[in-house]
Amino acid sequence: MKTLNTLLVDDELSALEGLKLRLDRMDGIHIIDMVTSIDEAIECVKRDVPDLIFLDIQMPGKGGFDLLKQFQPEQHPAIVFVTAFHQYAVRAFEVEAVDYLLKPVRQSRLIEAVERVRARRPDPLYKQQLLTASAALESKDQAGATPSSSYRVEREKLIITDGRNSGQLVPFSEIVWIDAAGDYMCIHTHNETYVMRARLKHLVDTILPPEFVRIHKSTAVNIRYIQHIEALRNSEYRIELTNEKALKVSRTYSAALKTRLFSAQKK
Repeated sequence: MKTLNTLLVDDELSALEGLKLRLDRMDGIHIIDMVTSIDEAIECVKRDVPDLIFLDIQMPGKGGFDLLKQFQPEQHPAIVFVTAFHQYAVRAFEVEAVDYLLKPVRQSRLIEAVERVRARRPDPLYKQQLLTASAALESKDQAGATPSSSYRVEREKLIITDGRNSGQLVPFSEIVWIDAAGDYMCIHTHNETYVMRARLKHLVDTILPPEFVRIHKSTAVNIRYIQHIEALRNSEYRIELTNEKALKVSRTYSAALKTRLFSAQKK
């Protein structure tokens, strides 16, 4: 079994140390360095290109995607992204990352990621795909899309992770409504219900596209699927969705919903 020379890149020293401890339990992994910035990582790869990089995505200054621009196809290492933010999964998939791990990283998922690296590295096409995708992202950045906003620029899919850190990509256009229970959300499409850990306010304010509107402190709907609205007492409303689901609009959110529906109608 070939030893994989491995570079760890994360701005949190504790995260680096934790990852190193887990990797040290595995055979065939040699950690050549641990660095806390992309500039340090660039200097490392200039000296010696590793076989594998565990790379944090969101870092102060230059982000993880900036490191990918340093490599040529014939010497591109395998990339495994490690991050606390699931919304970056879309961009990680765009650059053909071997794997995408959410913090805190489980030992079982780490083993799985390394196995994927070993299975994929002999394929020279991977290096070309990774470089091509990286170049496309660089063009997006030059056009004005920053790494932290690229997920919202795409506005296509919501990443729903499970307990194994795997991800289900659900198109925003298929989500009919969302209801919350504490830190967990139920994401309803016409055919499925998905559960994810998130706050409704964060989803509506920073991730979901504009057609999603809160109608209650624990509920948001896709206004494209509202087919009927009925006035109730105390400035409240009842709405019926295209899947025949009936939901109550609280007084707090009724005015905002009416405004959004009126604006959508004018468009």
